[in-house]
Amino acid sequence: MNKAIFSLKKVSKVFPGVKALDGVDLHLYPGQVTALIGENGAGKSTLVKTMTGIYQPDGGDIIFNGKPVQFHSPHDSHALGITAIHQETVLFDDLTVAENIFLGNYPMKKGLMTKHFSIDWSAMVSRSQDILSSINAHMDPNQILRELSIGQKHMVGIARALSVDAKVVILDEPTAALSHHEIHELYELVNTLKQQGKAILFITHKFDEIFALADRYTVFRDGCYVGEGFIKDTNEGQLVEMMVARSIAATYPKKDVEIGETLLEVCNLCHTTEFANISFSLKKGEILGVYGLVGSGRTEVMQALFGTTDHVTGTVKMNGKEVIIHSPKDAIENGIVYVPEERQKQGIVLELPIYQNISLPQMDRLAKHGNLDQKSEMSLARQYCERLQVKASCWEEKVMNLSGGNQQKVVIAKWLATNPKVIILDEPTKGIDIGSKAAVHEFMSELVDSGLAVIMVSSELPEIMGMSDRILVMNEGLIVSELSRADATPEKVVSLATGGHVTC
Repeated sequence: MNKAIFSLKKVSKVFPGVKALDGVDLHLYPGQVTALIGENGAGKSTLVKTMTGIYQPDGGDIIFNGKPVQFHSPHDSHALGITAIHQETVLFDDLTVAENIFLGNYPMKKGLMTKHFSIDWSAMVSRSQDILSSINAHMDPNQILRELSIGQKHMVGIARALSVDAKVVILDEPTAALSHHEIHELYELVNTLKQQGKAILFITHKFDEIFALADRYTVFRDGCYVGEGFIKDTNEGQLVEMMVARSIAATYPKKDVEIGETLLEVCNLCHTTEFANISFSLKKGEILGVYGLVGSGRTEVMQALFGTTDHVTGTVKMNGKEVIIHSPKDAIENGIVYVPEERQKQGIVLELPIYQNISLPQMDRLAKHGNLDQKSEMSLARQYCERLQVKASCWEEKVMNLSGGNQQKVVIAKWLATNPKVIILDEPTKGIDIGSKAAVHEFMSELVDSGLAVIMVSSELPEIMGMSDRILVMNEGLIVSELSRADATPEKVVSLATGGHVTC
């Protein structure tokens, strides 16, 4: 039987007041993919930092090739061929592909007429080409990085990690920012790495990826090891119950809510390059799902409704009255708010505390004589963060210190505090664990039950099917179909979104 090349045995890591890892086990095997599964807060990030030498364990053993090892720094881990590829690898747009791959580790040569060393540019380009070819990444090592797509940049990040003789490869949420085509290319890359004998740790919240790529699984919950096994011997429901100790049915807590009168009407909304002839209505108490592949125009339509897109034509009505929306201020004043997909870049200010993020859209209302009233800010934050059950040590805590699920709750709380009529949720559960997803879904039902209307944009088909009253399907900037909850099937939705035709 294949022996593990890398193992953690009874490893613990304690921070003040928090036991992040409590005697966990992990085993990685050459030529196999092990999925690490767990909610936010399960200990996955701490584990990765322990494996890469950023953290030193407080107890337990790290075993490499059958021998105990100690990592006093990332250099120690890197020297043994352990490399991590994160969701957002730091790259430099103004450098070439080759320069990014070997950044900080340039091949050097000694001058012919001098004892001084200089960068061996020829060797760097040649070795970069070899690495790129080994992962079937077809690009010019001399190309400037900013000219590449997001998916290509991701490949450069992977090539950079593989510029050393990697034996263990950690893929941490690698598909979060990729298109469907780029995800397929990543799948091929993972299979290539397996064939090369790499031991791969794959961290993702997406079960379709786990079952498509992984050979084994290990489950953590609340910093503890729960169990492990072969993917072929389990199913999604069993993994969910191991993760959160509850069934998968609790993930989509859709309530039956009475649908009221029409609240929002969009007629013939057009943009010269992004979308055309967008018309739909939204009723009070309704969750309207919007589904489409990357590039279908779904996000661009929502941004137009929130006033962040120029050169948009068409009409928007609220409660039967036409409204003019040229800016987010106009949208907010008319009761429309938008929770963006890229919450860390567009939805929150990571360096600010929770309470100041909550008060951002209504600073004028909270100011007295030109000065912000901190007591009012704190009261507002407390009211809405407690309503959404945001987990934080205090409301003065910086948002950057929160988990992804709690960051998303802060964004939603910020907009709920403006008392909106329509809330647009763009990929509301992107990058958050299944427990936080269930909490967001439950709260969506509470929102519509209280009289709000929700537009939910999602690329996750189970979420669309589980939470929507109606579904708009988009393809290439057009709404190609509107389906009722009763008429929608996964096959029908996907076929329409990919340009197919559905016959009934």
